[in-house]
This record gives sequence, C-alpha cells and structure tokens, in this order.
Amino acid sequence: MDLNEMMAQAHELQAKVTAAQDSLGKIDVKGIAGNGAVIVDMTAKYDVQNVIISDEAMKNTPENLAKIVAQAFIDAKAKADAIIDKTMSDATQGVELPF
Repeated sequence: MDLNEMMAQAHELQAKVTAAQDSLGKIDVKGIAGNGAVIVDMTAKYDVQNVIISDEAMKNTPENLAKIVAQAFIDAKAKADAIIDKTMSDATQGVELPF
C-alpha cells in the first residue's frame, strides 16, 4: 500500500468516525431505576436531557433517593456505552489499518 492509499483510507476513516460521533448526539437513551421511580434521559454522548423523579421516589430518605438516581445514571451510561461501541464498530468496519 502506498502513501496516497494510506492517506485516502485515513481520510475515509476520519469522515466515518466524525459522522458516527455526530449521530451519537441524536440518539436518546433512558436509564431507569427503582422500578421506574427515576428516569434519566440522555444522549449517547452522555448529554443529560432530563431527570424524572416520581413523587413516590421523593418519599425515600435523601441517601436512598441518591442511590436510585445514581442507579438510573449508571443504567443510562451502560446503554449509551453499548450504542457507542456498536456505532464506532460499524463506522470502522472494513477499514484496513496498516499498523
């Protein structure tokens, strides 16, 4: 593979990765905890859009409420991570790297 081919592949890969990263900002994920008592809505780029806490969840102690909210964030992040892995894998599929 000559230098021009390598540069063309690098530009192709960069364009695919950039497009994939842009698409992640448009994908919505929801983290749910406490049987739906807390819902965290974020993009696959981890931008939190909304946090919904039910009236029932508000009856918890502050410590327990904090745990439920944290669990919802963890759930949302895990879902976003799975989407990121799939999206980036799809974007780089078929691109041969000379390294």
